[in-house]
Amino acid sequence: MSFDASKATKATVEWIRDWFEKNGNGCNAIVGISGGKDSSVAAALCVEALGKDRVIGVLMPNGEQSDFDMALMLVDHLGIKHYIINIAGAFNSTIEQLEDAGIEVGKDTRINLPPRLRMATLYAVGQSNNGRVINTCNLSEDWVGYSTRYGDSAGDMSPMSFFTTAEVRAIGTELGLPKELIEKVPTDGLSGQTDEDKLGFTYEVLDRYIRTGEIDDPATKERIDSLHEKNLFKLRFMDCFKYEEV
Repeated sequence: MSFDASKATKATVEWIRDWFEKNGNGCNAIVGISGGKDSSVAAALCVEALGKDRVIGVLMPNGEQSDFDMALMLVDHLGIKHYIINIAGAFNSTIEQLEDAGIEVGKDTRINLPPRLRMATLYAVGQSNNGRVINTCNLSEDWVGYSTRYGDSAGDMSPMSFFTTAEVRAIGTELGLPKELIEKVPTDGLSGQTDEDKLGFTYEVLDRYIRTGEIDDPATKERIDSLHEKNLFKLRFMDCFKYEEV
């Protein structure tokens, strides 16, 4: 089944517009801008749906960010209002407080803390600007749990959760985004590795498996299935105990 980027883009734009009419009529879309394809496409979709005056980009480097120019390229291309809020102070202070409390801060904590600080920042910006926070995850990342719970996996609405990486790129092309942003090698901006290095397989392989069920390497299939099963908890509401008196 071929992907009709034009049809998908129009449908997504209409959905965003309808969502805001029902859940935040007149509110602004708040988008964390990293300089990667997902935040770029999410912001562009919101501009198409709401107009550039109702989209606010938030750039949140943790100290120095090597690809910060890509984030600036995106907000300049779209012509949207944006804020630059460096989270280094909050990050360093939190790590310091954890260590002062006697906690040995592990590598994963250092990797996942910035996305959670960024999400807190997005909500602070949103509450101060009559906004709704846009989740920028896609289906491929969500499928294998490649997100930080209560970090980049959070938000008030998610326009791309059912589009694969390849489909998001196609929508970006349809929206006329610069090629550099659409084809930028995806990284988490935290560990120094590409997404595919960390996952152990390419998004092309993953996307094909998601859409067709076809995969050539049994070991890769096993790894994808394992990651999917282990990370399903990130996609559902938290487990709750429901007490029923008898």
